[in-house]
Amino acid sequence: MNRWKPLLVLGTAQFLMVLDASVMNVSISQLVADFHTEVTTIQAVITLYTLVMAAFMLTGGKIGDMVGRRKVFVVGLVVYGVGSGLTALAPTVAVLALGWSVIEGLGAALVLPALAALVAGSYQGRERAIAYGVVGGLAGAGIAVGPLLGGWVTTYLTWRLVFAGEVVLVVAILAVMRWIPPQPAPTERSRLDVLGAALSAAGLALAVLAVLQSGSWGWVQPRNPPFTVLGFAPTLFAIGLGGVLLYAFCVHERRWERRGGTPLVSLDLFRNRPLRAGLVTLFNQNTVLLGLFFVIPLYLQVVQGLDAFETGLRLLPVSVTMLATSMCGSLLLRFASPRTIVRTGLLVLFAATLWLIAAIGPQLKGGSFAGAMALLGIGLGMLASQLGNTVQSSVRAAERSEAGGLQYTAQNLGSSLGTALIGALLIGALATSVTTRIESDPRVSAAVAQETATHVSAGIAFVPADQVSAALATRSDVPPQEAEALVGHYRDAQIQGLRSAVLACTVITGGALLFTRHLPRTRDPNARSSATG
Repeated sequence: MNRWKPLLVLGTAQFLMVLDASVMNVSISQLVADFHTEVTTIQAVITLYTLVMAAFMLTGGKIGDMVGRRKVFVVGLVVYGVGSGLTALAPTVAVLALGWSVIEGLGAALVLPALAALVAGSYQGRERAIAYGVVGGLAGAGIAVGPLLGGWVTTYLTWRLVFAGEVVLVVAILAVMRWIPPQPAPTERSRLDVLGAALSAAGLALAVLAVLQSGSWGWVQPRNPPFTVLGFAPTLFAIGLGGVLLYAFCVHERRWERRGGTPLVSLDLFRNRPLRAGLVTLFNQNTVLLGLFFVIPLYLQVVQGLDAFETGLRLLPVSVTMLATSMCGSLLLRFASPRTIVRTGLLVLFAATLWLIAAIGPQLKGGSFAGAMALLGIGLGMLASQLGNTVQSSVRAAERSEAGGLQYTAQNLGSSLGTALIGALLIGALATSVTTRIESDPRVSAAVAQETATHVSAGIAFVPADQVSAALATRSDVPPQEAEALVGHYRDAQIQGLRSAVLACTVITGGALLFTRHLPRTRDPNARSSATG
């Protein structure tokens, strides 16, 4: 039992890192009421948290290699705990943003890369595969359990208790840090590449910000951006500028390394094929995972009218099967290689999304929906059981924090793209379906159809159909029969939009299979491949 004590510490920390983001998402309405602010303000706070983590994850990983992973893990936890305490006591939105978005975000950027390296440093062989499976499973479980916990605490107590509880957990983790075995000291002292850190932070932050805000800014035609560029939405320009900064970062890193400096990220790592395949698959996994966890709560809460707690209960099968399957990573390696397991997991995930499309309908099909959720968890668990170990086992011990920074950066970028891309596809499919259905319905007059098309082109929201019905009831120029037809079309369009969004996740899952060729083919989880190219 003693050999699993480090995993208890590291697994708890991983669960903690992903929990409060999902809690915050289901507490938006209560936060708006408590701080007397607007939804967009709270969404900006949530976006800032993602930006801070994305911007400083690579830097956090490098600091772990330079100073020592165990030390950086402890410092990161302390920073995270301070941020959680400040968030729990926040009297204003500004303090909330400082405590949660900035301080907790910086703490997470220090903790997560070190955590990935500490798992590799604490376990060997099949035990390491089990450990990475558990950590990956707990990350997914945190995303799924967050709405349940957040919904219950927000409904019956207060969201502040979640962050107060995080402080207690941080103190508990720090109290048992001795359970984590001593790690090798850094072999050489080097100076942090400050310019490289600034370029990577700015480039990643710009790209992630643009993707996250694409729903409100628009991709090409402006919707509601803070400014326009030559009459177009700033989204693609911001992504392009982020790409330019990241290119400048790569040029600088090469130059810095030639001059004898230690780069923030060794670009030679990207020549490592197993590492590259692992990072791309992690990116795809998180794109699908966060895309689905954007769509499914909308279906349950907006279409079916469930509250946050009931929604969390419906998501429990994902958590249970994902955690159970991810813990079987070592057992699976007795029968197949990591590449085969990951490919099988993607096929299971592919089947689960198709099942989910069939389960989404005007009436909630309880058994079918639960089955799709359970299968979804199995597929995600198979991926989680292998990918973290694949990334860490493909590099040398001295590069593990660096690889951890890349690992969580890939996951963060995938999460951001999943939410933004799938959200945009959902709204686009909703708008197209509403317009098409209304224009082809003889019960709807030409004037109302034209007015509806104008409103839709200006921007359509995914809201309960009853809200649309109530709005139409105030319109004396829209007869009841016509209003009923409009509401019916909106309900049908919601289902079509949700199915289209899940279908996009299906396509991404299928496409992810194309990037698995260079995953490890042997059953030995620690056989580090030197394949480059």
